[in-house]
Amino acid sequence: MITARQSRAARALLGWTQERLADEARVSLTALKRLESESGLEVYESTRDQVRRALETAGVVLLSTDKGQGVLLLHGRADEKTTRG
Repeated sequence: MITARQSRAARALLGWTQERLADEARVSLTALKRLESESGLEVYESTRDQVRRALETAGVVLLSTDKGQGVLLLHGRADEKTTRG
């Protein structure tokens, strides 16, 4: 499951706006804002899944261990996905 912090961190690594991620994930901007909110708003699991898949397609690896959570951007992937053709 993707967390609010992971989504924001992944966007920062990719240089994507919320609008770009919402578009790539095919979710509404409002749904993405709810996901990235720290106020505990309820988010559909399908929204989380679509956002996760969009980020993974762009080269982001979501990390989750007993010591914490994070994100990793695979080499070369951001350059391939940040320009639309």
